[in-house]
Amino acid sequence: MHISRMRPFLKWPGNKFRISEQIADILPEGNKLIEPFIGAGAIFLNTLYKNYLLSDNNPDLIHLYKTLQTHGKQFIDDAKTLFTPKHNCEKFYYKQRTLFNESDDPYQKAVIFLYLNRHGYNGLVRYNSKGIYNVPFGHYKKTYFPADEIAYFYEKSKKVRFICQDFRTTMQQAKKNNVVYCDPPYVPLSESANFTRYSQKEFTLEDQKDLAKLAKSLAKGGIKTLLSNHDTPFTQKIYKGAKHHFIQVARSISCNADTRRPVREILALYQTKD
Repeated sequence: MHISRMRPFLKWPGNKFRISEQIADILPEGNKLIEPFIGAGAIFLNTLYKNYLLSDNNPDLIHLYKTLQTHGKQFIDDAKTLFTPKHNCEKFYYKQRTLFNESDDPYQKAVIFLYLNRHGYNGLVRYNSKGIYNVPFGHYKKTYFPADEIAYFYEKSKKVRFICQDFRTTMQQAKKNNVVYCDPPYVPLSESANFTRYSQKEFTLEDQKDLAKLAKSLAKGGIKTLLSNHDTPFTQKIYKGAKHHFIQVARSISCNADTRRPVREILALYQTKD
């Protein structure tokens, strides 16, 4: 179910581009792929379903995708103006971050969100408890404007319905012959690696349990669902009853390069038994 590989145009913690082929090989066939945690969209970009329902509870992310879907080349041209050497500096970055947090112009916010994502620290997408985007400047020697990647995403978005909502609501919209892929914020491997806020709301262990229960429920109704996460005793327990696949993945979010080691991930496939 995979095609020639295409990178997402956004930097995103835990994005699945590196293992998109392995995931695509496990995903069942169907007429629509539903992703309740779209993130950077690596699986969407590297699969060939007829239609897609892509959602996330981060309104800035979904608004960016909808804006690109609507405005196409104009959006790409406008975003590119921010990707120049003179704009790759702290002063300009923090000015744009303030403008992003204060602006009421939806189009402007979408353009700035792309700039902040590619110039911010370590590809993070982070908000404080008040919903203020607070990722610091990334100090990259130079930045890359992903024109080809954005253009590819735009063309493929013609098959997509984007929506901002909770994963529970999205999964309840699945129908027979749809396939669901869930890539939630991962269960932490340690107390020092417990970042789970990619939007304003933290993703809790209770949310993880609810997700697993929903996947089991969908499978009973004939809707195949694949979940990815860290392989831990907790995920092994809550994914009991699913078919488990395991892959080694290089850690890429740690601030300390010495701790960027391979970790094992679990892919849990829920489906009715033939």
